[in-house]
Amino acid sequence: MKKILTIGMLLMLPFAAKAQNEITIHDDRLGQDEQIGLPEGMMANELDSLLHEWNAKNYLTFDENCETDNQNPVFDKEVYITRLSRLPSVIDMPYNDVVRKFIDQYSGRLRRSVSIMLGASNFYFPLFEEALETYQVPLELKYLPIIESALNPGATSRVGAAGLWQFMLTTGKQYGLEVTSLIDERRDPIKSSYAAARYLKDLYDIFGDWTLVIASYNCGPQNVSKAIKRAGGVKDYWTIYPYLPAETRGYVPAFIAANYIMNYYCEHNICPVNTQLPVGTDTIMVNRNIRLEQINELCGISIEELRALNPQYRTTLIPGEARPMPIRMTTEGISAFIEAGDSIYSHRADELFSKKEKEVNIPEAPAAKRSSRGTQYVKVRAGDNLGAIARRNHTTVNAIKRLNGLRGNTIRAGQRLRVR
Repeated sequence: MKKILTIGMLLMLPFAAKAQNEITIHDDRLGQDEQIGLPEGMMANELDSLLHEWNAKNYLTFDENCETDNQNPVFDKEVYITRLSRLPSVIDMPYNDVVRKFIDQYSGRLRRSVSIMLGASNFYFPLFEEALETYQVPLELKYLPIIESALNPGATSRVGAAGLWQFMLTTGKQYGLEVTSLIDERRDPIKSSYAAARYLKDLYDIFGDWTLVIASYNCGPQNVSKAIKRAGGVKDYWTIYPYLPAETRGYVPAFIAANYIMNYYCEHNICPVNTQLPVGTDTIMVNRNIRLEQINELCGISIEELRALNPQYRTTLIPGEARPMPIRMTTEGISAFIEAGDSIYSHRADELFSKKEKEVNIPEAPAAKRSSRGTQYVKVRAGDNLGAIARRNHTTVNAIKRLNGLRGNTIRAGQRLRVR
């Protein structure tokens, strides 16, 4: 009989090695060693924090009887070269000593974390791929959040970048992610993925090279442009490598290593944690202020689950009075929410809301913006596609296709589509 070890119990397992935040690389150009900082997603604090996420605690389990010897085999460089060449990628994936250093990190010190990220990827990769496909950027860029956040939607870097894709405040706002004292859409897995895909496409329009795009995602296009200038105008990552910031010199090799390990983990005797996909969820729009405590008590959904499914809200207050706000819940939770009706807004309102919040919560929403079951339709504009419609209405392409019985992605101007 197989023994199952929960993720929570994994916290008691010791690390195989001491945490480290940099590695040593020999610089042939200078004839000396140099220290290169690891990306945030390769640091122990970010990797371990993934274990505390609601999805991880509820839907990932570790098989104690994994059928490998847990030994990391040593391969000749020709093996790595062949494997990298076989990856289905339009992005150059060369082998060199720097790339090998990062592969050794993932297959050695970080192998337990790779197991967990392989499980967590079942939650997030479908979201990433849909967003990347919408903007026609390479799907292998779905591995960027591996090195950015270790697939932890709650990750915050030491310089203030947040979410799976680690958007800085200014860049996030530039790409339509709202950040206020109450909302931080950089932590919204769906919205941030579409924003990241659009940003990556814009970077490609600047540099015309996906490796330079990856470097720019880390240190900004200005730093990459400066490095190109210092290298005599050559637009090649490995040529401008010496002129890049220290962390960025390790960023592209780490991305190549992440692609490698997420595809060849079996060859390194790494077992993915078992994943049970979460039950179906959907969103409902609210146009009045509401607190998660009210939903918890009337719909029977835990605060932890609500916060995990709605990571963009910084407090338990959902400020629907400012503009319609989405709440993601299980389908059963949405049914309970609809059944509760207006009573959910008045439940413990005197206790949970300040005077100002109570005043804006009392008026009924205009009839034109509400329906008995929250159904909402839009009219397709000229030039629209399903991805654009999904982003405007805070939903997904798959959800729109399901609601309208669409098999493909073809739509026409003037067509009426249900989005809720």
